[in-house]
Amino acid sequence: MTKTPPAPEPDVLFGATDERQFIPQQQTPAAAPAPTEDAHYHGHRDRLRARYREYGDAALADYEILELILFRLIPRRDTKPIAKALLARFGTLAGVFGAPLHLLHEVKGVKESVALDLKLVATASHRMLKSELRNKQVLSSWSAVIDYCHAAMAHETKEQFRILFLDKRNTLIADEVQQQGTIDHTPVYPREVVKRALELSATALILVHNHPSGDPTPSCADIEMTKLIAEAAKPLGIALHDHVIIGKDGHVSLKGLQLF
Repeated sequence: MTKTPPAPEPDVLFGATDERQFIPQQQTPAAAPAPTEDAHYHGHRDRLRARYREYGDAALADYEILELILFRLIPRRDTKPIAKALLARFGTLAGVFGAPLHLLHEVKGVKESVALDLKLVATASHRMLKSELRNKQVLSSWSAVIDYCHAAMAHETKEQFRILFLDKRNTLIADEVQQQGTIDHTPVYPREVVKRALELSATALILVHNHPSGDPTPSCADIEMTKLIAEAAKPLGIALHDHVIIGKDGHVSLKGLQLF
């Protein structure tokens, strides 16, 4: 009886060793671990919040206040470098919040949603300051007027011509930006200013415009335009109380300088 030979071992089948044993096995690289709650900046955020809660804003530097705001806008990233980069670019907190959207975008780490939220903070601040003028006699709340105009206009990159329209009690009726111009000029038409005052039944005006250069010193054109508006408004019973020029670090009152 003929015996059946045993089957060859797999590695000597057909007289050859299995080539797979000579092929190095490639390992799939491990994915980078997702940020965890123990990332270094989480502890920093908790400490900063605790310091603000206990001691208030006086215990924080400007970049730390900006960090606190950025925490919620950029939840999974260390925001200290971004806060410091924003201040380095725009100089102050007011400069950061007053910066145009397209310039905020140029700072590394500031996406469109972050830039929009920073501008929203600025808008809330402007509304808060403006609310301080509501139902008050503007001339007796002059510091509030200057604070509001400075926040709204000082960091604009183009000239704006704003008018505060007042009633007979010098209470604010309306606050309107009449014109926007270039970096050093805004066209203003006295006839249009007076026409709008009559439409609102205003009896007094305060003119305000900004100098993007930062220097609030009035130009000859500023003085001449102020005189023309005052002369056009007076016969109609509309008083021009002042023309204020806003710069980044201060303001000038043409009435205070007796220039009209």
